[in-house]
Amino acid sequence: MLTPAVAVRMYCNQRSADRVLAQNSVTAYESDLLQFLEYLHEQRVDDVAELDTELCRSWVWALAEKGLAASSLRRKVSSLKGFTHWLGLNAHTVGDVGTRVKTPKAQHSLPRVLSRTQMENLLEGLEVAATSGDPLAIRDSALLELLYATAMRVSELTSLTLQRIDLPSLCVTVVGKGNKERVIPVGKPAALALERYLREGRVALLGPESGDTCFLSTRGKPVGSRTVYTVVARLLADLGGEGPAGPHTLRHTAATHLLDGGADLRSVQELLGHASLGTTQIYTHVSFERLKGAYDTAHPRA
Repeated sequence: MLTPAVAVRMYCNQRSADRVLAQNSVTAYESDLLQFLEYLHEQRVDDVAELDTELCRSWVWALAEKGLAASSLRRKVSSLKGFTHWLGLNAHTVGDVGTRVKTPKAQHSLPRVLSRTQMENLLEGLEVAATSGDPLAIRDSALLELLYATAMRVSELTSLTLQRIDLPSLCVTVVGKGNKERVIPVGKPAALALERYLREGRVALLGPESGDTCFLSTRGKPVGSRTVYTVVARLLADLGGEGPAGPHTLRHTAATHLLDGGADLRSVQELLGHASLGTTQIYTHVSFERLKGAYDTAHPRA
């Protein structure tokens, strides 16, 4: 007999060892499957051999009834399907019991994007604050400049090391999803803010556990995703607008501003590290909506 809890642990350990997925993705899938384990416990399922398609469907239905967002539901179904495929492949179940579980359709909502004026005012304000010499103000200025300049993910920012920063060449190397490396150009304002942080801010924040991680917390440890979210959310709180106020907003904003400025879609795809061009195409819709809004406002016969 193989209990569901042991099976999930074995599966997640293997996915982590394979290094096909980023560790954040493995952690997210494990979190989803732990919720599935709770459901199986409620249904008194003690052996993975008892799993069947209807049991999987009933869990997805229970999640949908709770009003879970379609995007979250899709991820949980993806996590479930990966797990059931592994179970079938290793003969823990008779075939893949999750293969016929339907994935809800995604909601195609447009991401939040800041205007160029909003970004300029925000970054100028941070630059002024950094002149005070406060190491956190210097760090936050470099952090926001880099997020906007490179459109990198927050996980790529928090894992950035000193060896992967090449200021003379105005570029940084990040490790994205699936442990894939890519080199991203950095604009001069971001490079100057980063240089000042490395020279003044980081030195003041250094601690025994700093290692070679670029961005540090007040305790001298590598800064975490939660801290970055908190910093960005606080700064974006006064800017108005609907939608999320986390680091991903800066990623969306950078991608949209690049397309607004004439960058081609393939170049933006490479910058963002998207595996599929289709994922990047959402920003063309954002750019068009912004153009349409300007047209409706300014054209006399709109």
